Amino acid sequence: MNWKIITWFICISLLCVAALMAVSGIIACFTPGDESWIPLLLSASLTGITGAFPLIYVRRGSQKLSFREGNCIVVGAWFLACFFGMLPFLFYGREFTPVNALFESVSGFTTTGASILNDIEALPRGLQFWRISTAWVGGIGIVTLFSMMTGSTYRSTLSGAEISSIALQPFAGERKDSYANRMLATYVALTLLTFFCLKLTGMGWFDSATNAMSACSTCGFCTRNTSIAFYANPAAELVLSVAMLAAGIHFGILFLAFLRGRPKYIWKSETIKVFLSLVGIAVAIVTLDLMLRGHEPSFGKALREATFQVVSISTTTGFATEDTTLWPPLSMAVLVICSLICGCSGSTSGGIKIDRAILAVKGIYRKVVLAVRPHAVQTVRIDGHIRPDEQVNDAYGYIFCYLLIVVLFAAVNMAAGVDFTTGLTASVACIGNVGPGFGEVGSMSNYSAFPAVLKVTGMIEMLIGRLEVFPVFYLLRSIRAN
Repeated sequence: MNWKIITWFICISLLCVAALMAVSGIIACFTPGDESWIPLLLSASLTGITGAFPLIYVRRGSQKLSFREGNCIVVGAWFLACFFGMLPFLFYGREFTPVNALFESVSGFTTTGASILNDIEALPRGLQFWRISTAWVGGIGIVTLFSMMTGSTYRSTLSGAEISSIALQPFAGERKDSYANRMLATYVALTLLTFFCLKLTGMGWFDSATNAMSACSTCGFCTRNTSIAFYANPAAELVLSVAMLAAGIHFGILFLAFLRGRPKYIWKSETIKVFLSLVGIAVAIVTLDLMLRGHEPSFGKALREATFQVVSISTTTGFATEDTTLWPPLSMAVLVICSLICGCSGSTSGGIKIDRAILAVKGIYRKVVLAVRPHAVQTVRIDGHIRPDEQVNDAYGYIFCYLLIVVLFAAVNMAAGVDFTTGLTASVACIGNVGPGFGEVGSMSNYSAFPAVLKVTGMIEMLIGRLEVFPVFYLLRSIRAN
């Protein structure tokens, strides 16, 4: 591999991170009494120098990027962004020990939304904005964002390495950098629209901006200790629910539907219809369960709580309006299933993705049909297009690896003394980039009580989940091959 070109691109990603730190530092400077401007600007300087210094001696060259080099850039950029992203927290101190600072940074960049903070509201506004900014950048993808500054040849390779092939499938035949441009345009437009709608509900400008960024990145970081429950604002909950659902849908299809004025694309997509149908079924089950178990006094209140929590978990956002650890067992089980499958590929949602689940189910159905009728012609189709066996097998392999990782890390959690519910749901929440689980890591709790070793394993899971498993394996294999 060409390590010079890999170093060059990773350094560019660090400069982007430094610029975002500087913006957060400027916000702190203009906020009376905000002492976080020093750690933010100091971190921005150190990150900027680290990113800029090698560029003086390293030349990119004119050769094309190979897939191995692109994959190495993607994984390396994510790792280093998370490492340097912890500096503002570390320099600020208080609750941020080195492990806690790195945990908060990894959780933000991977849009997991798991936190170690016991008093979020005590955090200065500059650090609040930096914390949410890591999530917003992580939502679109660090490499996808900085690749906008590179040539189209490099942009295509880098986007192809960071964006999964299943996300690109609806636009097969088009250039990968074209899809990245559409994704970024849709992401920015959705964030701005959500911001203005939240302002109309009476929310302050800072809370509107941070909650819009968090909802559209499906992270779930909030500036309030009790998350969205703090506002007790049904209109804001409705706006955030719609924003989270939109962020869980394929951005390329959203681009065609709204920015190109072709809403029919939403209803033509089998994947989106299945996703929205499953969310609707989950909402109905949880609503009935909450009412029949006497957890909510009225149908309206049960529907409101069920809708927000199901949408939040299904899109891996993790916002909360209630403590779901107090919910009936059936409702909790539905939320766990939602946090495994999650939204569509090509969105900011994590998890297995509904696309892979559909491929796997149709692949299994085909096997059953062929076992009964060996001479039948049975293909796997989605949206009218035949999917090759390789893609179906990839879905099987991904789901197997995903669930295997969930089980292995859950076992590690329980071996360290965590109870079964907490250990299992924490593992599901970390690899799915969901954030909250149940037990000690419920929707109104956090990960501060976890021992340092489990915070480290949690961070590993978050990164594996955000990079969608295989890029990490590809990197390890590439390094071994060299």
